[in-house]
Amino acid sequence: MKKICILTSVHIPFDVRIFFKEAKSLAKAGYDVTLIAQHDNDEVVDGIKIISLRLPRNRIERMTKTAWSVFWKALKVDADIYHLHDPELMPIGLILKSLGKKIIYDMHENLPKQIKNKHWINPRLRQFLSMAVYWSERVSLKGTPVIFAEHSYRKDYPWVKEFETILNMPLVSQLLCIEPHASARQGFSVGYLGRVGLERGSTMIIEALKILKDRGITPRYDCIGPITESHKHDLLRRCKQYRLSDVAIHGYMPAYKGWEVIKQCSVGLALLHPIPNYVDSYPTKIFEYMALGIPVVASDFPLYREIVEGNDCGLCVDPLQPESIAEAISRLMMNPKIARRMGENGRQAVMDKYNWSVEEKKLCEFYKKLLGTP
Repeated sequence: MKKICILTSVHIPFDVRIFFKEAKSLAKAGYDVTLIAQHDNDEVVDGIKIISLRLPRNRIERMTKTAWSVFWKALKVDADIYHLHDPELMPIGLILKSLGKKIIYDMHENLPKQIKNKHWINPRLRQFLSMAVYWSERVSLKGTPVIFAEHSYRKDYPWVKEFETILNMPLVSQLLCIEPHASARQGFSVGYLGRVGLERGSTMIIEALKILKDRGITPRYDCIGPITESHKHDLLRRCKQYRLSDVAIHGYMPAYKGWEVIKQCSVGLALLHPIPNYVDSYPTKIFEYMALGIPVVASDFPLYREIVEGNDCGLCVDPLQPESIAEAISRLMMNPKIARRMGENGRQAVMDKYNWSVEEKKLCEFYKKLLGTP
């Protein structure tokens, strides 16, 4: 049995793409799968061996001490192939290659483009760091098979010779059986699922809710996903200022619990700002909303419009205009039959074509090719 070792110093072990999609698909295909990630203890879950990493105190420690811990633990596994998920592990990948190990790099984002919008990096340094990362990737990934999470990444990495695009499509088998959360409320509500931040539309959503309140419309809002304490404080301050009482900022939830809450919502929001990495990438949340049977209000980018309007499963708006967001929410609220039809259309589209089973086949075929297994 071929041994696969999946490495991440950044993500939690039960990250949906890493654990529930890729690791479980590879285990189902007959591989011996080990996952090294930040966790409380070593354990085996669904046949996947999890080797724990100590939680780092800060980003610097994670990129140094934690990364080296990944390396030493990975060596002990002695896998046939190592599957890396984080840019900071690329030096580790180089060392593994020098020792004769096979590696795959899973590119979750176009990092040189993304750096230009990292708020925690000094704006004067972003262009320089973007170029530095681009050239370090060229060196680190030379001759390395790459998994692209988006089709758009390929055009910026023409020098990658061996690759496959594995889109982050939803696990239909899990999503279709989700029931609303036990505390589900009656009435109209909107929901957001994913990392919470300015560039992901968090503030614009609150502004749109204020506009609706001024019109006498007060939907409940459930915001689910990782959020910094400072940003959470800012959003709650705005809610208090605008007297928005029916807003719940839940923070991080395990995927299935988040899906339970979103399932009770009337509309799912995907209002990412027009920065390069978002404009060219599919947001997984759109497909999750579709699978859960609720209509979508999404940013009016060509890639999103192709999915949302192409399948008549929601509305596309300018994500920088709270008035447009409010108008779309109001339209769906005032037209429940249209909203219900859009939700049904989205669910059917996910069942037919936008689902992980399609990507799973590509993943397994890529592994067979790299390992030379029948």
